Amino acid sequence: MPTTATPQPGAPVDPYRAYHFKLLINGVTNGHFTEVSGFEVAIPALSYREAGNERIRAVPGQVEYAPVTLHFGLTSSRELWDWVNAAAKGTVNRRNVSVVLLDPAGTAEVLRWNMINAWPTRWRGAHLNTLSQEIAIEALTLAYEGLELEAGGAAAPATA
Repeated sequence: MPTTATPQPGAPVDPYRAYHFKLLINGVTNGHFTEVSGFEVAIPALSYREAGNERIRAVPGQVEYAPVTLHFGLTSSRELWDWVNAAAKGTVNRRNVSVVLLDPAGTAEVLRWNMINAWPTRWRGAHLNTLSQEIAIEALTLAYEGLELEAGGAAAPATA
């Protein structure tokens, strides 16, 4: 007696690959970045008790955005260093930074995270070792005031 399989709802969807991405600072592709980490949004719950009620209630608190760290190959470009150095001297130059996730071929945009009004909070120099043949990788950590997630093909946000 033949049995018929019940089709599963929805079509299978492959997850996006984490290795095809580019970084835009104020809408311009900048450098060769090897890693982006730290995207996180936290909305703490603020607890309170209403008068005459034994039950604890909660309301959303202020949104908190975790710092994002960018890892990139050391080159002769001073653009990122100058941005960090200006912040270290007290001139915070906020910029809109977008991390653009690309399709498996690396040609079409599938998702975009826009960090609004980002500025550098930490720079870490490359680890240098005469016994190694690795690429010199630096790291830049950014604070930002807002985070947007957009579907592929979106334009970068306006300059801060």
